[in-house]
Amino acid sequence: MLYAIVKAAISGILVMVVSETAKRSPAFGALIASLPLVSILAIIWLWRDTGDAERIAAHAEATFWYVIPSLPMFLIFPAMLRHGIGFWPALAIGCAVTVLLYLLTVWIAARFGIAI
Repeated sequence: MLYAIVKAAISGILVMVVSETAKRSPAFGALIASLPLVSILAIIWLWRDTGDAERIAAHAEATFWYVIPSLPMFLIFPAMLRHGIGFWPALAIGCAVTVLLYLLTVWIAARFGIAI
Protein backbone atom coordinates (compact mmCIF):
# COMPACT_ATOMS: atom_id res chain seq x y z
CA MET A 1 0.00 0.00 0.00
CA LEU A 2 2.84 2.39 0.81
CA TYR A 3 4.30 1.75 -2.65
CA ALA A 4 1.01 2.78 -4.31
CA ILE A 5 0.90 5.95 -2.20
CA VAL A 6 4.49 6.83 -3.17
CA LYS A 7 3.69 6.27 -6.87
CA ALA A 8 0.59 8.45 -6.62
CA ALA A 9 2.47 11.18 -4.73
CA ILE A 10 5.33 11.34 -7.22
CA SER A 11 2.91 11.38 -10.15
CA GLY A 12 0.79 14.05 -8.47
CA ILE A 13 3.85 16.18 -7.74
CA LEU A 14 4.69 16.10 -11.45
CA VAL A 15 1.25 17.48 -12.35
CA MET A 16 1.55 20.12 -9.62
CA VAL A 17 4.98 21.22 -10.88
CA VAL A 18 3.61 21.63 -14.41
CA SER A 19 0.57 23.64 -13.30
CA GLU A 20 2.53 25.87 -10.92
CA THR A 21 5.24 26.48 -13.53
CA ALA A 22 2.61 27.29 -16.17
CA LYS A 23 1.17 30.01 -13.90
CA ARG A 24 4.49 31.85 -14.12
CA SER A 25 5.49 30.88 -17.66
CA PRO A 26 3.00 29.16 -19.96
CA ALA A 27 5.77 28.23 -22.41
CA PHE A 28 8.02 26.68 -19.75
CA GLY A 29 5.06 24.85 -18.21
CA ALA A 30 4.23 23.52 -21.67
CA LEU A 31 7.82 22.43 -22.16
CA ILE A 32 7.74 20.43 -18.93
CA ALA A 33 4.32 18.98 -19.80
CA SER A 34 5.55 17.97 -23.25
CA LEU A 35 8.40 15.93 -21.82
CA PRO A 36 7.54 12.24 -21.67
CA LEU A 37 7.86 12.31 -17.88
CA VAL A 38 4.58 10.51 -17.23
CA SER A 39 5.52 7.84 -19.74
CA ILE A 40 8.96 7.47 -18.20
CA LEU A 41 7.45 7.18 -14.73
CA ALA A 42 4.96 4.60 -16.00
CA ILE A 43 7.79 2.63 -17.59
CA ILE A 44 9.79 2.76 -14.36
CA TRP A 45 6.77 1.66 -12.31
CA LEU A 46 6.04 -1.12 -14.82
CA TRP A 47 9.65 -2.31 -14.73
CA ARG A 48 9.69 -2.31 -10.93
CA ASP A 49 6.33 -4.09 -10.76
CA THR A 50 6.89 -6.71 -13.48
CA GLY A 51 10.50 -6.72 -14.72
CA ASP A 52 8.96 -7.76 -18.05
CA ALA A 53 11.00 -6.22 -20.88
CA GLU A 54 8.53 -7.29 -23.59
CA ARG A 55 5.59 -5.73 -21.74
CA ILE A 56 7.55 -2.48 -21.35
CA ALA A 57 8.57 -2.51 -25.01
CA ALA A 58 4.93 -3.01 -26.05
CA HIS A 59 3.85 -0.21 -23.71
CA ALA A 60 6.45 2.21 -25.11
CA GLU A 61 5.53 1.39 -28.71
CA ALA A 62 1.80 1.77 -28.04
CA THR A 63 2.50 5.10 -26.34
CA PHE A 64 4.16 6.31 -29.55
CA TRP A 65 1.11 5.42 -31.63
CA TYR A 66 -1.27 7.10 -29.16
CA VAL A 67 0.74 10.32 -28.95
CA ILE A 68 0.19 11.05 -32.64
CA PRO A 69 -3.64 11.33 -32.51
CA SER A 70 -3.47 13.32 -29.28
CA LEU A 71 -1.47 16.17 -30.83
CA PRO A 72 -4.30 17.90 -32.77
CA MET A 73 -6.07 18.58 -29.46
CA PHE A 74 -3.31 21.04 -28.60
CA LEU A 75 -4.16 23.07 -31.71
CA ILE A 76 -7.96 22.64 -31.73
CA PHE A 77 -8.44 23.57 -28.06
CA PRO A 78 -6.58 26.92 -28.13
CA ALA A 79 -8.14 27.82 -31.48
CA MET A 80 -11.61 27.37 -30.01
CA LEU A 81 -10.71 29.39 -26.92
CA ARG A 82 -9.40 32.22 -29.11
CA HIS A 83 -12.64 32.18 -31.10
CA GLY A 84 -14.78 32.71 -28.02
CA ILE A 85 -15.83 29.15 -27.26
CA GLY A 86 -15.98 28.61 -23.51
CA PHE A 87 -13.33 26.64 -21.68
CA TRP A 88 -15.43 23.57 -20.83
CA PRO A 89 -17.07 23.16 -24.26
CA ALA A 90 -13.70 23.67 -25.97
CA LEU A 91 -12.07 21.10 -23.70
CA ALA A 92 -14.91 18.62 -24.23
CA ILE A 93 -14.74 19.03 -28.02
CA GLY A 94 -10.95 18.69 -27.97
CA CYS A 95 -11.22 15.51 -25.91
CA ALA A 96 -13.98 14.11 -28.15
CA VAL A 97 -11.90 14.76 -31.27
CA THR A 98 -8.96 13.04 -29.58
CA VAL A 99 -11.05 9.97 -28.77
CA LEU A 100 -12.24 9.81 -32.39
CA LEU A 101 -8.67 10.12 -33.60
CA TYR A 102 -7.62 7.34 -31.20
CA LEU A 103 -10.28 5.07 -32.69
CA LEU A 104 -9.20 6.00 -36.21
CA THR A 105 -5.56 5.32 -35.31
CA VAL A 106 -6.37 1.88 -33.93
CA TRP A 107 -8.39 1.06 -37.05
CA ILE A 108 -5.67 2.27 -39.44
CA ALA A 109 -2.91 0.55 -37.44
CA ALA A 110 -4.82 -2.75 -37.60
CA ARG A 111 -5.08 -2.41 -41.39
CA PHE A 112 -1.28 -2.26 -41.50
CA GLY A 113 -0.82 -5.14 -39.08
CA ILE A 114 0.20 -2.94 -36.14
CA ALA A 115 -1.36 -4.10 -32.88
CA ILE A 116 -1.79 -1.32 -30.32
